[in-house]
Amino acid sequence: MSTVSATSKDPKRRRTIKADVASSETKRSKVSILDSHQAKSRSSAHHFHAEEEEAASRDPIKDVDLYKHTCKEVSKTFAEICELKKTEGKEDAVTNKRIHGSLQFIALRKLNRLSHLRCKKVRDATNEAKQKIDLYHLQLQNLLYEAMHLEKEITKCLEFKSKDEEIELVDVDTFYKEAPKEISKPAITKKDTHIQTLARLDWELEQRKKLAQKLKDTQDSKEVISIDIKSKQEYLESLQPKLNAILEASTPVQDYLGLPFDKIQEQHKTAHFLPAPLYVLYMQSSGYKEACDKKLSVTIEGSLNDAKAFHDAPSDAEDESDSDQEESEKKRKKHRRRTTTTDKVSDKKMKLLRKHPLSVLMKLEFKDGIVLNLRYFYLTSLHIVAVKACMAMEKNTVGSVVGGDLLQPDILLECLYPGDRGEETPNPANRFQMKRIGIESFQSEIETAGRPYIWAQWLAGLQFLSNVTEVKAQSSVSSSRMDEIIKQLRRRVQTKMVLQKHISAIENGTISVSKQYQKLFPVKIHSKVTSWTRETFLEYKMLPQTKSLIDTGMVEERDMFFTAMIERGSARLKADIVLSPDYPYQSPIFALSLEWQSQRNNTNDENIRAMEAEVNLHYDELMPGGKPHAELLTNQLQRLCMCLDIFLESESSYSTTAPVEFSKEKMMPRIGRGPGRAKALRFIPQMGFFAQR
Repeated sequence: MSTVSATSKDPKRRRTIKADVASSETKRSKVSILDSHQAKSRSSAHHFHAEEEEAASRDPIKDVDLYKHTCKEVSKTFAEICELKKTEGKEDAVTNKRIHGSLQFIALRKLNRLSHLRCKKVRDATNEAKQKIDLYHLQLQNLLYEAMHLEKEITKCLEFKSKDEEIELVDVDTFYKEAPKEISKPAITKKDTHIQTLARLDWELEQRKKLAQKLKDTQDSKEVISIDIKSKQEYLESLQPKLNAILEASTPVQDYLGLPFDKIQEQHKTAHFLPAPLYVLYMQSSGYKEACDKKLSVTIEGSLNDAKAFHDAPSDAEDESDSDQEESEKKRKKHRRRTTTTDKVSDKKMKLLRKHPLSVLMKLEFKDGIVLNLRYFYLTSLHIVAVKACMAMEKNTVGSVVGGDLLQPDILLECLYPGDRGEETPNPANRFQMKRIGIESFQSEIETAGRPYIWAQWLAGLQFLSNVTEVKAQSSVSSSRMDEIIKQLRRRVQTKMVLQKHISAIENGTISVSKQYQKLFPVKIHSKVTSWTRETFLEYKMLPQTKSLIDTGMVEERDMFFTAMIERGSARLKADIVLSPDYPYQSPIFALSLEWQSQRNNTNDENIRAMEAEVNLHYDELMPGGKPHAELLTNQLQRLCMCLDIFLESESSYSTTAPVEFSKEKMMPRIGRGPGRAKALRFIPQMGFFAQR
């Protein structure tokens, strides 16, 4: 009582007691809550494990069927509740149906939990299987890496080569045959290959020691010989000034005897500065002169100092692009003198057609003091050889008024080989070079540069082929063509000289037939050549009897055209003659027209065509042996005069009323044959009479 009263009297103490009581109650409540949670967690864990076991023990297919059945029951319950709500007084039935539907939902939730547990179990099993597979794969990779490492090590061991394998040892049989027995030891080494290899290495060492000693002895002897050579060389060098003095003193004797050793020596020194094609030309032609043709002379012309400067100067960049030229122009000074476009083109042209300072002069001497001078130049940018020709003749040489240009260089050397007129460069690359600077054809530059004949390239060892990009001068090309080309040049000049003499005689009305060909014609021919003139291609083209020749391409504009007038009495036969540059290897072509009683030519008279055929087609009868000769033109003219006699005498024989102008003097068994009354134009020398073909 006293305590209670004391407590009631003291309010502070009363409050503390209440707080202690409250705290103790709070603690008890917390403990009870914890105990309840632990109990729940234990029960939930037990329940979870129980459901896992239940999920494992139950059949999933039956659960699926149960799930479908439960869903139908839920749907059915909802439908019944809806019907009951439409009627009054069915609250108890609705409540029962709700309870039944709730139980069905509880069943669905349980089935859902069981399905998730099954899925989780399958995922865990799948992950566990994947981990095992990854583990096995990693182990496999490790094993493969170890196997690859072992293979590499095995390969290194197999490919290992020791230093002794680099030494080329003698074969085993030679080793046992040559090596002494104290080194070879056949009783031991034949059983053990390792000891055998060591013994072979010892023998190799002994051999190399001997070779090293031999090399040393050889080098010592070489030094002794080199000292001897050096002393002799010094002696020879001391002789050089003495020999030069002797040569200088013997110059008058050399000139007197015609042995110009000094000039030849100077020429040979200068030849070293020639470009490769001209060097080949000079050396090959010099050798040909010494061996085959004493009337051929070859010399080098030009400035040696310029050639040395040209040889030492760096080659210009000839293939500069337009962009590089524009950049160089921008870098020049502003106040420089500006060149015009024409000046630039002319500079490029000069650079393209630039010649080497040295040239080769070839002289071919002929009878009557005629000399053919051929000067060969090398165009350094175009990489071809050009020729300039010149004829030197004495004043008393027989000439011709009409054929005076036959010995002009351009006509003389034209078509020395078929189609080679020297107007186009034989190097295919030159066309693109000339096109870049506006030169359409090399023909316009011939007067400046010369003519690039193909045979000139052959003499210089150059041969341009379609499938070869780089052309070099080859001595084999020059030597294989030298004899042929020199003979062809001499043959051409001699032919033109003879032709000029014959044309000069024809101008004077004389057909000079040599004695060896006089038997091909009758003794007496009345028709004579009264005139011989030159005509142009345009004049020749306008004639009706020449149209077929021009259309077939047998006559070209560059050929030489002549007109011969043959007369006998009142008959005048005009012959338009075409001479090819390659005469007599291409026979002259005659086109005839006769003015007698009417105007006749090959278009309206069969006899004129027969006379043309006799001259143009059967000219091989005028060349005994089938060899072309320079007198083919005169023989054809003589045959034409003979054919005119036969024609006139045959035609006069048919006339019975008019007076006979041309008496029959030739022996003809038959005046005419066949419906066309063909004339006996063929002369048979053995019989001395004429007959039809």
